[in-house]
Amino acid sequence: MKQDFRQGISPAELIITPKGTIYHIDLAPEDIAGTIITVGDPGRVPEVSKFFDRVTHTAAHREFVSHTGIVGGKRLTVLSTGIGPDNIDIVFNELDALVNIDFKTRRVKDIKTSLNIIRLGTCGGLQHDVPLDGIVVSSYGIGMDNLLHYYRLDHNPEEAGILDAFNRHTGLTTQTRICPYIAEGSISLRKHFGKGFVHGITVTCPGFYGPQGRVLRLPVAMPNFVDSLITFKHADHRIANFEMETSAMYGLAKLMGHKTLSVSAVVANRAAGTFSTDGGKAVDHMIQKSLEVIVNNIAV
Repeated sequence: MKQDFRQGISPAELIITPKGTIYHIDLAPEDIAGTIITVGDPGRVPEVSKFFDRVTHTAAHREFVSHTGIVGGKRLTVLSTGIGPDNIDIVFNELDALVNIDFKTRRVKDIKTSLNIIRLGTCGGLQHDVPLDGIVVSSYGIGMDNLLHYYRLDHNPEEAGILDAFNRHTGLTTQTRICPYIAEGSISLRKHFGKGFVHGITVTCPGFYGPQGRVLRLPVAMPNFVDSLITFKHADHRIANFEMETSAMYGLAKLMGHKTLSVSAVVANRAAGTFSTDGGKAVDHMIQKSLEVIVNNIAV
């Protein structure tokens, strides 16, 4: 259904609560910083904000918990997204609305604001030399979900080349039910994450079990899928890990004009068949190391 944006976005499309917050994440425009850290687990929000000098605003609605505060003289927001690309769709659209739509007139602003959005999550490593408890920075996100097919996402030549090679290597050119997409993360953010971080392509899956090749009781449709991810190479690119959010973040950020980066602690290594004995420690290390980079180089 087409809208007449001269009249403002309708209440059915943009849901603003009586207290002036956007519906799902329960935040008002003044509640967020220009640099936002996203985490999947609501319980991880205080694990990030415990390093803040002070917290100035908190909110909680469903799985969306947020703390905004000051660390090292910089204002940051940490916000939980829950699991999966569908929740990323909610969070990114609502964050974008907070900075690029006038809540009084319900009209898109003429001058757009670009946010820095950095995910601190967990993942499964897909290479023997991607260490357990290490940290992966995603150069590209390849989406095995269908979220970005609902938007008009175009691939640049580099993205198209990687995706074509990926489809041919995995055999997905014959799998008409799965149509991967690809998007690159922010180069300007990624350049700050050097020593101590592993860089590589991340594959985003729409589930934890079958979509990631795990077999409990149900047989999977692509039993060799994980092996094909491990062995994929194209020019200097290889797949370092997989998880459940990155490609959705990168695709939506590309369309909206935001800068996004996904950083993940490796709590499992599927190539080696191992799982971290202290995932909490690995996540805490990732948070501290990433916050140092963010505060010193990125936060605005």
